[in-house]
Amino acid sequence: MKLDLQVSHETESEIPKSMWTKMVAQYQQPDVRASIWQVITSFVPFFVVWYLMALSLQYSYILTLLLAFPAAGFVTRMFIIQHDCGHASFFQSRFANNLVGTVAGVFTLTPYLYWRKSHAIHHAHASNLEERGIGDIYTMTVSEYIQASKWGKLKYRVYRNPFFLFGLAPSILFLILHRIPYSASKSWKPEERASVHWNNLAIAAIAVAVSYFIGFKAFFMIEIPIMVIAASAGTWMFYVQHQFEDTYWASKPDWDYALAAMQGSSYYRLPKVLQWFTGNIGFHHIHHLSPRIPNYRLEQCHTENPLFQRAVVLTILDSLKTAVLTLWDEERKKLISFGELKALKKSAGMVNAKATAG
Repeated sequence: MKLDLQVSHETESEIPKSMWTKMVAQYQQPDVRASIWQVITSFVPFFVVWYLMALSLQYSYILTLLLAFPAAGFVTRMFIIQHDCGHASFFQSRFANNLVGTVAGVFTLTPYLYWRKSHAIHHAHASNLEERGIGDIYTMTVSEYIQASKWGKLKYRVYRNPFFLFGLAPSILFLILHRIPYSASKSWKPEERASVHWNNLAIAAIAVAVSYFIGFKAFFMIEIPIMVIAASAGTWMFYVQHQFEDTYWASKPDWDYALAAMQGSSYYRLPKVLQWFTGNIGFHHIHHLSPRIPNYRLEQCHTENPLFQRAVVLTILDSLKTAVLTLWDEERKKLISFGELKALKKSAGMVNAKATAG
């Protein structure tokens, strides 16, 4: 999973902040033409495919479902645009970022300002054991799981089951939970809460307008498959970029921002087509190191700086193996599966039995 340039956590932590901040600075300026072109090549094809899906209902719903996959790919690109706008990296103008991010959020079913706040929390506390739970995929430590009640263990096992985590949960999140400000605390701004309701209103207005021409049944037969596929794909991407065997977790005061980015985020090396649809977000280590880099400059930053090529590299085959990793082993500093925990407990029991017998 790792490049030959992989170095230890200790070595990487000695890299001066001034070094990597200087490296990323030259890539942080958005190119308005590149940004506009990305908007065009994401939104326009999506509308075209959506229209073709509406026409395909007259012939075969199987064809409609097949077309849902490229449509979901364009929704994923829209989400990356919204994501960059949330980091103020897509345009120089704050207004332009917020406008485009808000519009994109209507088609990704994601309230822009509300999501931006949650995602900012994720970036501020990624890989910090003391700050889990908002904007991330919750991960228990081995000791926490062992000490949990039977009900707590059952809930966590259901939550971390791949069929739930990548199948059911993404649809619940995007179709239901994004409709309510479920995780907002009292400290969140009113406009961040309100963005949920404005997003719902805009979605409802579009649904009614389109359904006037094709009917509500047809609308949902098209839109739901698109969002189910896009939501699952997006959740998988987010998962695999942080949940891999040799990831990084730490508690204060040992937690380090650069280590959280370089060791706690992977480089997900995808085929070029998938890299395009996912907006280069596979270069996640660089994104976490510097969220102000537009997605279309992440690969260039990675390629031109050997320092950033030290990240954990995952291929599609590698990533499939991470689906069973569920618990952070604080002693061995790695993610393990429930099966590995069972083997460790069995091994420890045998050692204790031998010691007692001796």
